[in-house]
Amino acid sequence: MSASSVFQKNTDLVKEIAAELGFISCGISKAEQLDDEARKLEKWLNQGHHGQMLWMENHFEKRINPQKLVEGSKSVISLLLNYYPSETLQGSLKISKYAYGKDYHKVIKKKTKILIERLTEQIGDFQARAFVDSAPVLDKAWAQKSGLGWVGKHSNLLSKKSGSFFFIAEIITDLEFTYDTPVNDHCGTCTKCIDACPTQAITEPYVVDGSKCISYYTIELKDAIPQSEKGRFDNWIFGCDICQDVCPWNRFSKPHNHPEFEPSNDLKAMQDSDWIEITDDVFNKVFPGSAVRRTKIDGLKRNINFVTKN
Repeated sequence: MSASSVFQKNTDLVKEIAAELGFISCGISKAEQLDDEARKLEKWLNQGHHGQMLWMENHFEKRINPQKLVEGSKSVISLLLNYYPSETLQGSLKISKYAYGKDYHKVIKKKTKILIERLTEQIGDFQARAFVDSAPVLDKAWAQKSGLGWVGKHSNLLSKKSGSFFFIAEIITDLEFTYDTPVNDHCGTCTKCIDACPTQAITEPYVVDGSKCISYYTIELKDAIPQSEKGRFDNWIFGCDICQDVCPWNRFSKPHNHPEFEPSNDLKAMQDSDWIEITDDVFNKVFPGSAVRRTKIDGLKRNINFVTKN
């Protein structure tokens, strides 16, 4: 069997296993240095758009060169996992849809581990390492390079068939495959995401000042939220979905079928008064193994107070 035939066989196998594990898309690109993304990232950092996310300044070379993460790497497998809910939570206080259920890091890590194990059973040992938004990997750049979508004006990855409500994961490996090609940008003249952002975090098409984003303020910022942003949060207390909610491509989003991402009955039962009066016991009961725990109860209380108190 020729090398190209082996590459195609392995490509088909990876995508078949990924689909069986519930990933809505799988694309593969050649592992090479991301020169264009390096220039954009350097400019973004120099402008201070990362705010207090100082970890974004670390491991610059690893972010742009996958061979710094996995020695001898030849390919980057990009995977998308849907988290779009069948219904949004009730009440005026809002958390981002991605945080309705279990922490996605753990859910996806388990799936990528199974994928690697099943691939090993079929083709033998190889080097591979999985990444889920927890290491210096430019996940949207790799997903775009792998043909899974394009980075929209709100800086999220967009798919014509799935919108943008999905998680992105990567597997960097020393295997070779038949590589996918990038797709075209389909944002056109639309500016709905830019127009809708209440804090003007999208400073220009495709550029987001992370330090002005509601998600940043409610999750990453450790200090008090600036009073200048008072009245602009639209009652978001953890994360924000505004730019995705208004995007026309998300009319193609379909509800996920992952029980792990379903909100618990305790979370669905939360009323505004429950949020305002939240205690440690309620926090621990409602958010076991949840991404919301990242902000801790003090951070969540800060956010709630900010949007509810005049």
